[in-house]
Amino acid sequence: MSPASLPAPHLEPVSAYIGVGSNLADPVHQVTSALNRLDAFPGTRLIARSNLYRSPPFGHLDQPDFINAVAHIETVLDPETLLSELLSLEQAHGRVRLFANGPRTLDLDILMYGTECRQNARLTLPHPRLAQRSFVLLPWLDVAPKTLMIPGQGTIARLLSTCPGPPALPL
Repeated sequence: MSPASLPAPHLEPVSAYIGVGSNLADPVHQVTSALNRLDAFPGTRLIARSNLYRSPPFGHLDQPDFINAVAHIETVLDPETLLSELLSLEQAHGRVRLFANGPRTLDLDILMYGTECRQNARLTLPHPRLAQRSFVLLPWLDVAPKTLMIPGQGTIARLLSTCPGPPALPL
């Protein structure tokens, strides 16, 4: 990222949560490596990382299980710039988008950015499918208080208690 594209230094850091997943090319390594690289984003500090969890594939079932985690970061990057950084990291890890819910070397999602709510062609905040994904909610509880309110959806603990589908399992 060029210095001209960095956010103004007077911005206050925003607390954000990033979902991390992989099911190809040594998924444990892919997830661990991505978690380590988040701390190197401009104006960003890694606050906490969850344990690793294994989950069955979602949507397209004919693929390996996933390894998932959630990172808590503080960043001065705006949501669009943060998304660009995440997409660049996915590409650096060999991410190829063949079809929705397909296998991947790395998947990075902004789950929540402060209390911001937005929806455009590129980004929806908070992440629109949180309530259906125990593989996100369970590791999220490792790095956030159970009482953390997700705008328009409730707490992580409440969402997890009503989450459909098979649970993620700790490694």
